[in-house]
Amino acid sequence: MALQIEQLIIGAERQYTPFQAARAAGVSMELASRFWRAMGFPDIGQAKVLTEADVLALRRLAGLVEAGLLSEPMAVQVARSTGQTTARLADWQIDSFLEGLTEPPEPGMTRTEVALPLVELLLPELQEFLVYVWRRQLAAATGRVVQAQDDKEMVNRRLAVGFADLVGFTRLTRRLEEEELGELVEAFETTAADQVAAQGGRLIKTLGDEVLFAVDDAGTAADIGLRLVETLGDDPMMPELRVGIAFGTVTTRMGDVFGNTVNLASRLTSIAPKDMVLVDGAMREELTAARLAPQSEKAADEAHGASYRFALQPLYQRPVRGLGIVEPWLLTRRGEVGS
Repeated sequence: MALQIEQLIIGAERQYTPFQAARAAGVSMELASRFWRAMGFPDIGQAKVLTEADVLALRRLAGLVEAGLLSEPMAVQVARSTGQTTARLADWQIDSFLEGLTEPPEPGMTRTEVALPLVELLLPELQEFLVYVWRRQLAAATGRVVQAQDDKEMVNRRLAVGFADLVGFTRLTRRLEEEELGELVEAFETTAADQVAAQGGRLIKTLGDEVLFAVDDAGTAADIGLRLVETLGDDPMMPELRVGIAFGTVTTRMGDVFGNTVNLASRLTSIAPKDMVLVDGAMREELTAARLAPQSEKAADEAHGASYRFALQPLYQRPVRGLGIVEPWLLTRRGEVGS
């Protein structure tokens, strides 16, 4: 029965060894191995486990290289990024989705017996949905690249980068049962993802007790940071949250972000007070330049009729390893205590 499910998902007969598949695709065994490893598949020796779909995938990747549309290293990156993303998706669907739907309805039935007809019904629908979401995400990402002013900006861009971190998560892992901990992490990731997406930000990655997001403009990033604190603070079961946001040049690669701006946002998060948002000086300058926050409370009092969304309070300068002296600013909404 398990083999039936596997064959149903794969959708084709296993008929090739890796060497035969590479030869049928017209690529070297070395390149085929690089593609398979990049996609996250283990070495399988010369077992006859590959299908016509595997041959077609190799042929397509190699064809893109031969046509000059992709370099060989870029084709390997495509395989790796696709493999890593879909591997996590598949794990989630099996762990959280199929397991919850395949509880045997009658005594004596196995989970596998329940899963077969369910997979048969869900597979085409999930496949179509996956392609739809991918196209929408690709369109959004393409739009961001087209708006870039030059080729350099496509890779090195000025963004607001934020981390949100649950306080005392390590202690929670010792106190909570595994199921409770899993539910807590899922609730945190779901809430964070919803808030980031709703405001037009991009969730870069989640790390259990921490999320990393990036936003094109400082005002939206500030609103996301504060909304995360406010929304999660309303949940009595959720630990306190710390948020750090920095603005500056960021290197983007394979859906991730790198650079000193990212490192600074991480450091700000680690020193942020509980249920508070800290930003760096560059983020402050962006907010004040856009007239979203006053230069000072005195400036706010003198700006009759001005409507500022945020307030910024300077904290003590402090050395940050690898980044020098940093002056963090406490970000709040106008009208809050301490603003």
